[in-house]
Amino acid sequence: MSTSDHSAAAAAPASFAVSVPDLPDAALEPEDLDPGQIVSGAPVVTGKVLWESPDGKQIRGIWQITPGVVTDVEANELFVVVSGRATIEVEGGATLEVGPGSACVLREGDRTTWTVHETLRKAYHISC
Repeated sequence: MSTSDHSAAAAAPASFAVSVPDLPDAALEPEDLDPGQIVSGAPVVTGKVLWESPDGKQIRGIWQITPGVVTDVEANELFVVVSGRATIEVEGGATLEVGPGSACVLREGDRTTWTVHETLRKAYHISC
């Protein structure tokens, strides 16, 4: 899933550490979810950009979504699930079951349907 406002990234150094599970929900910022992407439920998306390259082509952060079913067109992304569970169906491809500790790679342009079973939090790296 994509982040909504990359310009909000703090000027964090390229090398840093953050405890993703311990970051309070209040530290995550609301992100827009197009109502057309919602298949069922009332999912809420929040996130925090932790670092962005000066050219905006590399983004690292934390992203969270509450239960529901949503569709998306993916960026080139590597993420690790910290908490929660979801089933990600890639159109014309695999169905991915992800939970705590799962590392997942999504390709730019993948059309996906996310069925979020438990509020899912991930740490991600996007290459634009």
